[in-house]
Amino acid sequence: MADKLIIVESPAKANTIKKFLGGSTKVMASMGHIRDLPKSKMGINIEQDFEPEYINIRGKGDLIKALKKEAKNAKQVYLATDPDREGEAIAWHLAHILEIPEDSSCRITFNEITKETVKESIKKPRKIDMNLTDAQQARRVLDRMVGYKISPVLWKKVKRGLSAGRVQSVAVKLIVDREEEIEHFIPEEYWNIYATLTEPNSKKQFGATFYGKAGKKLELHTKEEVEEILSQIQKGTYIVADVKKGEKKKAPAPPFTTSTMQQEASRKLGFTLKKTMSVAQGLYEGVHVGERGTVGLITYMRTDSTRISDEARAAAKNYITATYGASYYENRYYKTKQNAQDAHEAIRPTYVDLNPEKIKDYLTNDQYKLYRLIYHRFIASQMATAIYDTISCDIQVNNYNFRASGQTLKFKGFMTLYVETIEGEKEEDSNAIPELTVGQEVKKEKLEPKQSFTQPPARYTEASLVKALEEKGIGRPSTYSPTITTILERRYIQKEQKQLVPTDLGKIVNGLLVENFKDVINIEFTAKIEEEFDQIAEGKEEWKQIIRNFYGPFSKTVEKVEKELEHVELVEEVSDVPCEKCGKMMVIKYGRYGKFLACPGFPECKNAKPIIETIEVPCPVCGGTVQIKKTKRGRKFYVCENNGTSCEYISWNPPKPGEKWEPEKEKEQNEIKAKKKTTAKKKNSK
Repeated sequence: MADKLIIVESPAKANTIKKFLGGSTKVMASMGHIRDLPKSKMGINIEQDFEPEYINIRGKGDLIKALKKEAKNAKQVYLATDPDREGEAIAWHLAHILEIPEDSSCRITFNEITKETVKESIKKPRKIDMNLTDAQQARRVLDRMVGYKISPVLWKKVKRGLSAGRVQSVAVKLIVDREEEIEHFIPEEYWNIYATLTEPNSKKQFGATFYGKAGKKLELHTKEEVEEILSQIQKGTYIVADVKKGEKKKAPAPPFTTSTMQQEASRKLGFTLKKTMSVAQGLYEGVHVGERGTVGLITYMRTDSTRISDEARAAAKNYITATYGASYYENRYYKTKQNAQDAHEAIRPTYVDLNPEKIKDYLTNDQYKLYRLIYHRFIASQMATAIYDTISCDIQVNNYNFRASGQTLKFKGFMTLYVETIEGEKEEDSNAIPELTVGQEVKKEKLEPKQSFTQPPARYTEASLVKALEEKGIGRPSTYSPTITTILERRYIQKEQKQLVPTDLGKIVNGLLVENFKDVINIEFTAKIEEEFDQIAEGKEEWKQIIRNFYGPFSKTVEKVEKELEHVELVEEVSDVPCEKCGKMMVIKYGRYGKFLACPGFPECKNAKPIIETIEVPCPVCGGTVQIKKTKRGRKFYVCENNGTSCEYISWNPPKPGEKWEPEKEKEQNEIKAKKKTTAKKKNSK
């Protein structure tokens, strides 16, 4: 019989915690949620004041029996689900199933899974926080009502199988709106004049850009304007009119929140949001690191706070001063944004002494990359400001002005370790400017006019969409990844070279929802609801009142749309491939594994076949066409069209022009990669 029973969500988390505690403590996993609303119906009793009709999740009967048995035998049960609203709700459901009294101090939480933190949390159990639980219930109930009320309208009026979600539909709207901006964008012509100049004494060349006339900024829009200016300055004397020297400081970025981690991992590592969160979950729940044993390497990865603990701050100080010197340390406090929940710290390493390079052999390649990113970002956040020497020069010629500016890094500070990437931000101008004095003449080497056109706004990527969702107050840290994953899976959007593009289906559904449910599918409403959820979590609002206020007007809108909305015809994309059975041009459809071709004559003609992707590089063995195929798990591989008859070419890697295929060498390389991956997994499972 165990003295204590600790219940967490995942087996990985359970295995890590087990190793911290003695044999008298049993740790079990609930495998996520154990109760939820039924899938077969809305599951909310409108007549009974919106009471949720929770049921035990199908397939978890044996697990529930085992949990009940162990809970009955244990002297004390602790519910240690994740330290957020969803985790609090899971704990509440567990308490209900295990018949733990509401006033029982059974709830423990930890922001990091380390031996010290887990043991300390067991000493300080608390009651389940019903404010947090109710905030999660409000989200679940409201989202269920939106989905289960609007989706049937889409089935009737557009196509069966479509669905709508409160946050997902707004995310689709942002992507569709951006696409419309791009389509309607009218480029405007503008010109620049670039001068290459030489300082006579040093013979050093430097660049300058046309600024204006008589010290006033002048924009150039036509070739005629440019030619007029060139005629005035080609043979003029170029004089240094002004020299300004200064100093520019650049401070480090704060440690990661969920959204900034997702954005940076997307830009620097090429990770999808889903992959980032999966890898981060593994780092949080525990990795075996040699003699240290199994330990959670990072703090909880769902957070919108940039706060760090005093202990973490002190550890960073010791590491920075010992590694780089006292001049590289700067004690920093970051202000958390106004609407942040601030329930947790920022994402940081749990132990500063576990340097990424030190434990690299115990991590998978993806774990190492993300851990290194998190580790360096945190350490850099407590390092000194980088300092640049700057210089700006005004060059005059016949009353026209050119500007030359440059900067030199004087003190690296935090940039010794980490430089943030920001989407759309260009590299700093590092034009080397020689020593110049006012009144000095410089020699003109050449003038280069350049025509340009204004560019439309960029399509969203996963990283920039997360940034937009956060800035507009749509969703919270735990919702960004599932939101984007969901709208991709529903085929409302698709990825084209990492950019998010709305499909025709997405445009149609978005137009229908925005036009008919404008009070729900809009940014302001979605952000306002998030604020109301926060109010519930803080105990300032009663959760059912939020639902009552929402449901009345919403249900009337649904009734009106059902009556008045006409059927929307979806036009299927026609391919250039004829059906070999009936001759009709086949249409493109979507199935579980992606696109395929189907005969539009269904059900009379049931012909269907896959869409075969090919690449331009010919087969390195026989010169045939190389096809791209996928495994059941979605991994791409490359195979010759003649494979199975006259050619053996098949590879995980795309062929390169002129490169000979060496199957034995490729096999050996793949075996080495697989061995490394298996070794890392074994170490992590210890």
